[in-house]
Amino acid sequence: MGRNAIETVLGAVVLLVAGMFVFFAYNTAQVKAVSGYEVSASFYKIGGLTVGSDVRINGIKVGTVTSRHLDPDTYDAIVTMSVATDIKLPADTVAGIGSEGILGGHYVRLQPGQDPDFLSPGDAIRKTQDFRSLEDQVGEIIFLATGGPE
Repeated sequence: MGRNAIETVLGAVVLLVAGMFVFFAYNTAQVKAVSGYEVSASFYKIGGLTVGSDVRINGIKVGTVTSRHLDPDTYDAIVTMSVATDIKLPADTVAGIGSEGILGGHYVRLQPGQDPDFLSPGDAIRKTQDFRSLEDQVGEIIFLATGGPE
């Protein structure tokens, strides 16, 4: 009987420590969606960008991708994102699609400009940089190394 009680207490301690670890990891990993005002951007290619992906400035998470859809007129990908209310984006902000490495996910990379006017909720970021896959970059290097078409 004594051994079963010790095993039960030990199991409860293990579950408690595991729960604390999950709580700590969730709070420090910035996996929560950022609530704030919405802005959108239009891209020719978004790669593997998904809803819930990060929106970052200088590597710091400031928002979350809330939706993505295809513009039926231009066939561009429209990405809508929520940006934290304490972050004011200049009107000439540039949005790009970044990658966390070969096997990592994708995120929206914002580069704030110098414009004294700021984007309002619902505005669109006009300047964008499309996603460049590893294959695109390798192809460009090979093209430059071989001198292009002859």
